[in-house]
Amino acid sequence: MRIDGALLAELLAEYRIPGATVGVLHDGEITELAVGTVDVTTGEPATTGTVYQIGSMTKTWTALAFLQLVDEGRVDLDEPVRTYLPTFRVADAHTSAAVTPRHLLNHTNGIEEDYGDPGDGDDVHRRMVDNIAGARQVHPLGATHGYSAALGYAILARILEVTDGVPWHVLMRARLFDPLGLARTSALPGPVEGMATGHIVRSPDEGAIVAPIDRLPRAFGPGGGVSSSVREVLELGRLVLAGGGGVLSAATMREMTHSRVPVPDPYLFGPEWALGLIVCDWGGETVYASDGSTIGQHSRLRILPGSNTAVALLANAGPRESFYRRLFAEILGRTIPGPPDPDPALALDPSRYDGVYQRPGTRFEVADLRLTRFLDPVQAAFTGRLERLDHPLLPIDESHFLIPPGDATEDPTTCAIYEVEGVRYLHTNCRVHPLVG
Repeated sequence: MRIDGALLAELLAEYRIPGATVGVLHDGEITELAVGTVDVTTGEPATTGTVYQIGSMTKTWTALAFLQLVDEGRVDLDEPVRTYLPTFRVADAHTSAAVTPRHLLNHTNGIEEDYGDPGDGDDVHRRMVDNIAGARQVHPLGATHGYSAALGYAILARILEVTDGVPWHVLMRARLFDPLGLARTSALPGPVEGMATGHIVRSPDEGAIVAPIDRLPRAFGPGGGVSSSVREVLELGRLVLAGGGGVLSAATMREMTHSRVPVPDPYLFGPEWALGLIVCDWGGETVYASDGSTIGQHSRLRILPGSNTAVALLANAGPRESFYRRLFAEILGRTIPGPPDPDPALALDPSRYDGVYQRPGTRFEVADLRLTRFLDPVQAAFTGRLERLDHPLLPIDESHFLIPPGDATEDPTTCAIYEVEGVRYLHTNCRVHPLVG
């Protein structure tokens, strides 16, 4: 399998991404290639050792550390969180008593990310857990999948901290990074040596500019705070391909990959979510994925057990799903599935979908099969977008819709509008939003 440097350079220019590093692990051997620059203001070249923020790919690392506790017999995936954090409490009494680590790992806990300002110290995860005593449910416990950007994995990290007696970033190095020899991988907040600068692209004509925020808040640590190089990201793929690779037992690795819940909108990432991994269906072949984005950097990892292969991409702008699909298709010599075409013959009653779908910080309105998305004013300002974005909803089937891009800096995306236990939800970008009016 070959990485085409000329194609990578063409794609970077087309998508206005300053730099990227790509790696392939095939039959145990790694091939790497870096193209472009780490910072548009300096022109410093990207190298195969360049470190990038990997965003939510961090969740896979945190899941591995937590599942080590399962192997050690110190936690059980299906015991209540209160077994390990006795004072744990949210607004819903049933969730307080019944939520388990499995719910947190597969994003079915339904707890709103209402953790206030937990600060930036080593006690950040304790504070997050303490601060959610009044957090409400986005959906009932276990009712549906709804991605938790920070809170779910912060609760898992707090269980790890209580069990191991050290902060999350310390135990991650002791449990995983040092034993695996990952010298360029870090869970510490802030910049590390050799790290790429993040960029945003507000328009193709302007090109990439340095992102206005250089890192996510420390509250996102267990869910998005790791930085790494492409070779060390591929160690995630090696562990999965090896059935645990000495980090997890074969039985626990099987649990990690085979304990799955359905994703209501299956087209953007994959139809199922396992314990820290996305499960994709590439024409009947199971492929595992771990993806991440921060403000101005993104990561993609695809693990193909059928061909003993993993492919990783780290870049300092984006994300753009069409970019990764085109690049990986060339490397793997196959088509990477994208969103399906809409069905123009499908006749739907638009009133079935009308309404306001909302959670704190995010609001969608649907009327007559049109979707209006409301952006936070700060986000709109630094991305150069309007605060109100309007898109047609093109039916794929009775529950799924294609959302065309609003401009040349976006890709088509999808959403699901569906009911669970008499409540209607809108699910897009893996986030779930209940009907509120």
